[in-house]
Amino acid sequence: MRIVLAGTVFVAAMIPALPTRAENTRVITIATEGASPPWDGTNEKGELYGYDIDVGLDLCRRVNVQCKFVAQDWDGIIPALLVGKYDVIMSGMAITEKRKQSIAFSHPYAAGYNQLVVRKELGLDPGDTRQRLNLSAIDAGGKAVLERLRSILTGKTMGVLRSSNSEAVLKELFGDVVTLRSYDSLDNLKLDLAAGRVDGGLADYFTWRDFLETPEGAGATFLGPQVNGGLWGPGVGAGMRKDDGELLARFNTALDAAVADGTIKTLSLKWFKTDISPATSK
Repeated sequence: MRIVLAGTVFVAAMIPALPTRAENTRVITIATEGASPPWDGTNEKGELYGYDIDVGLDLCRRVNVQCKFVAQDWDGIIPALLVGKYDVIMSGMAITEKRKQSIAFSHPYAAGYNQLVVRKELGLDPGDTRQRLNLSAIDAGGKAVLERLRSILTGKTMGVLRSSNSEAVLKELFGDVVTLRSYDSLDNLKLDLAAGRVDGGLADYFTWRDFLETPEGAGATFLGPQVNGGLWGPGVGAGMRKDDGELLARFNTALDAAVADGTIKTLSLKWFKTDISPATSK
């Protein structure tokens, strides 16, 4: 389900603020895509759910503010933040140097991976799909893996989320050998993959994992290693306007505490079935 910016529907959660002086009370609006479970999804009632939402609610409790979530299409999520339609982005957004030119980021609240998938009927050798490849430190072995992928993907049509880092990575690594098709949502990419209208795609590993476990995703499989680093940056953070330094500082203090007391680990185990909490929150 996709809820667009025009006439945006506010969903998910309001949490009560802890007792505080009235002049310090603030309502924080947090935007999330709502279309990339387990990071963030939208159920049949139009309610947002997922890791981003649970982490956001915990942070709002710790910084003693009221918190509400709004769904926002991905390709407009940063522009809408900058014009003040909400205060924070929590949507599995990677901390990158390009994005830091326009917005500020909290400390990381997750470390994730991305991966290719392809239709099984293509009969491609998947290679070692449990291998991890850091694009910030590619050795000779890593270069050989990428060259192999370039060879077997040549001539294929690959889908990706528009305006995402995965789109930039796919262009950088395979743009000269594949036909790239960009989508306004991962839901639409998944539909086209299931229908055979694209040969594969690149996206967050956990989003693919959950999709491949469904009947619609049964005809696809992982290809190649789990990839991070490079254009994806050091991890996932909350995005804010650069002039909102006080809120950023309060979120960072709350994140440090949530990592230290194991809350981030607990929530990542709940939603991802593995610990994706950052080694350090800084």
